[in-house]
Amino acid sequence: MPLQVDPAVAPGTLARLAQPVLHLHDVVLRPWRASDAAVVAEAYSEPSIQHWHARSMTKDEARAWIDSWPGRWDQESGGGWAVVNPSGLLGQISLRRLSLKEGLAEVSYWVLPAARGHRVATRALRTLSTWVFDELNLHRVELAHSTLNPASCHVAENAGYTLEGVKRSESLHTDGWHDMHLHARLIDDAPLHP
Repeated sequence: MPLQVDPAVAPGTLARLAQPVLHLHDVVLRPWRASDAAVVAEAYSEPSIQHWHARSMTKDEARAWIDSWPGRWDQESGGGWAVVNPSGLLGQISLRRLSLKEGLAEVSYWVLPAARGHRVATRALRTLSTWVFDELNLHRVELAHSTLNPASCHVAENAGYTLEGVKRSESLHTDGWHDMHLHARLIDDAPLHP
C-alpha cells in the first residue's frame, strides 16, 4: 500500500554518516569500543541502573551489546554512545528506537553513581538532542522513565523535554509494573544549549 506522505527523513540519511563524537567541554559522547565491555558489565551490576533499566549483563553480554551498535547504526534503527571524560566512563546515552520515516527517536540514558549530581545526563541529553535535530532533522525525540524515578524526570525537564503524560502500567520492572512518564522535544522547540 503506497504512503501518501514522504518519509520525514530520507532513508539512508543516518547510514551515510559516520557516527559522530560529540564534545561538551569536559565530557565526550563517543561510539562504544570493545574495550568498554568490562565497565559496561560493572555498570549494569549497579543497583539503581539495574532497577531502572531492568537488566544486568555479564562481560560477554556487554561485549555483544557493544558489538550490536554499529549494525543498528547501519540499519538506521538506533545509535549508542559512551559518555566519558579523561578519567573514564561516566554513563551512556542512546537512540534506543529510531524511525526516520516518522522522524522519531526514543532516548535512554544512565549515569554511574560517581558522576551523578554533575548534570552529566542533562548535558549529554541536550548535546545529543541538538545533534539529532540539527544534523538528522528528526521531528520528535521522546523519552520515558518510571514515575518513581524523580532523578530521570529532572534530567528530562532540565534538558527541555516537556512532560506530556503518563503511560499507565507500561514497563515491567523487578518489583512489578511501573507507570511511565512520557517526555518529548520537537524540532521547533526552543534551542538547547549544552
